Amino acid sequence: MSKHDPEKTRPKLGVLKFASCDGCQLSILNLEDDLLALGRALDIAYFPEASSSVNPGPYDLVLVEGSITTAEDAHRIRSVREQAKVLVTIGACATAGGIQALRNWDDIEAFKRAVYPRPDYIQSLSTSTPISEHIHVDFELWGCPIDKGQLLRVLTDLLAGVQPRLPADSVCLECKRRGNVCVLVAKGMPCLGPVTRAGCGAICPSMGRDCYGCFGPSEGARKGPGLPPNTTSLAQHFYGELQLIPVEVLRRFRGINGYAAPFKEESESWDKKT
Repeated sequence: MSKHDPEKTRPKLGVLKFASCDGCQLSILNLEDDLLALGRALDIAYFPEASSSVNPGPYDLVLVEGSITTAEDAHRIRSVREQAKVLVTIGACATAGGIQALRNWDDIEAFKRAVYPRPDYIQSLSTSTPISEHIHVDFELWGCPIDKGQLLRVLTDLLAGVQPRLPADSVCLECKRRGNVCVLVAKGMPCLGPVTRAGCGAICPSMGRDCYGCFGPSEGARKGPGLPPNTTSLAQHFYGELQLIPVEVLRRFRGINGYAAPFKEESESWDKKT
């Protein structure tokens, strides 16, 4: 996206939803006063969560929340990509398939029969998948929900023509900055902080609770930036030192971001041991 010139037409923004809870869209609305500044910098052309006034694309910037769970979704996201100059996925559903990706390890038809009196009316795919499995994504903003400060930084960078750069190291770094006592070491809690991406501000460890990975896998530092985190070492610690049984280890990794590759691979390795 080129640098914003206030003398020119404001870039058009579209905010679209697929299978999700709307929490990440609410994070946009929770920008509060900064939302007013955003409205001056961007033409918010399509955002049904915020306004009944919608304008068709193409759009300079599109924010996409939610995972792909139906054949209609898979078709619609390709159309969205054609209408977007820059496309950013926001939140765990869009970046990793979300909590609904738990279906990927089970029988979706059995779920339908258990929940709906007429399951034949329910048309859905057997899997819930991230947007990036279907189209090219220009940037991913992780979290469940996303952090509004990170969102504002990404939007500001894109408007300035700068490639967004967000921290990819672990929650442990945020704990150190806040002076938190390590709940993994000091309290023996099965904390996912060492392998989870920073961005939440270490909310759970700051409250004496273990991290459950809502910002997805970090980029591991054991061999260099951009590589997956060392989930194997952490899982072995859960099993050997904290005495979690295999199914408990599996469940630690198979959560909100369980279909993200490092967490998915680790959980599946423990699935064989249950």
